[in-house]
Amino acid sequence: MSPEEFRAAAHQVVDWMADYLRDIRQYPVFPDVEPGALVDRLPAAGPEHGEPMSAILEDFKKLIVPGITHWNHPRFHAYFSTSASGPGILGEMLAATLNVQHML
Repeated sequence: MSPEEFRAAAHQVVDWMADYLRDIRQYPVFPDVEPGALVDRLPAAGPEHGEPMSAILEDFKKLIVPGITHWNHPRFHAYFSTSASGPGILGEMLAATLNVQHML
């Protein structure tokens, strides 16, 4: 992935993230799926070649998001209240970019 491709994909991801945090109340707290439902929707084998980031993001939105518990939802109080703030997410992005391996 070239720096330009990374930048374009990152903008798409950040736009989705901001919309998700803004619209979190529109999602159900808990998914309405049966265990194993995602496995049935996935291909039997991975792709032979990498897919465009746009296809990966579509799969994420269509397959992953509907099947998760939305811990950031204001009505989710099972373990912790929301822990992902805008500044916290940006910090995670910076930490992931540096990818520092802490070892002795």
